[in-house]
Amino acid sequence: MSRSNSALLGFVFLWLTTITVGWSKDDVNWKKVKVLVYTKNGKGYVHDNIPNAVQCIQRLGQQYGFKVDVSDQPTVFTEDNLKQYTTLIFPSTNNDVFDTDAQRLAFRRYIEAGGGFVGIHSVMGTERNWSWFKRMIGGTFAWHPPFQKIRINVIDTKHPSMAGLPKVWEKEDEFYFSKEMSPGPTIIMANDLTSLNQGEPEKIKMFGGTYTQLYPSAWYYNFDGGYTWCTTLGHHKKDYEDPTFVQHIFQGIRYVVGQVKKIDFSKAYADSRDTPIQ
Repeated sequence: MSRSNSALLGFVFLWLTTITVGWSKDDVNWKKVKVLVYTKNGKGYVHDNIPNAVQCIQRLGQQYGFKVDVSDQPTVFTEDNLKQYTTLIFPSTNNDVFDTDAQRLAFRRYIEAGGGFVGIHSVMGTERNWSWFKRMIGGTFAWHPPFQKIRINVIDTKHPSMAGLPKVWEKEDEFYFSKEMSPGPTIIMANDLTSLNQGEPEKIKMFGGTYTQLYPSAWYYNFDGGYTWCTTLGHHKKDYEDPTFVQHIFQGIRYVVGQVKKIDFSKAYADSRDTPIQ
């Protein structure tokens, strides 16, 4: 066996061991879980991490026994199709990812029907012109300083999606600032503003707003009938082979699928993408 193959097998063993230990008392029936990983991007910047994120989620599906569908076609957004999924995962989607308002309505009604949503990294820049979507994910992308090493603090160590993560996590990433922030999400992880050493100080101060030390980086939100979990981390494609980051993503998925009980479209009420939220 070559050294490279030995190193790869060693990494896989470490990765699987880390994840398995983190969830040795798993109460999710993964055989009943099916997720849709949606990868379409609108016009603008497209992250090169998307194939890596897809492969990461597919590996998790193979390990835990849940089904993973992958698509970049917005035609998958119909009620008949979405009712089969426990949760939808948007890894670094950006800009307009739907072609029609009928697709947006199907997505919204899926959430109202009790569906789950996991958003990763540039999901914060998705559907920037749709107020309901921005409410669901907690805001929309504003700006980020250069990619650099930052500190991230777990601020809710008892939340299940934070289990086993370092209380203070140092990693290279993009520090995302948001705007149009919703007051609803519960923050469980925050980036340390004082760890930034690259960027424009005036912009950092402006976009930081009233946050002076910690700035939201991961949260969950029981919104409009559904269950969401988002992280702004995960810019680099190597993240999706890092055991700690993979654990971060897996635990977010696990948290959401653990909340979703049944997709019931009789509970959905919207008749347009912009129906007032009940």
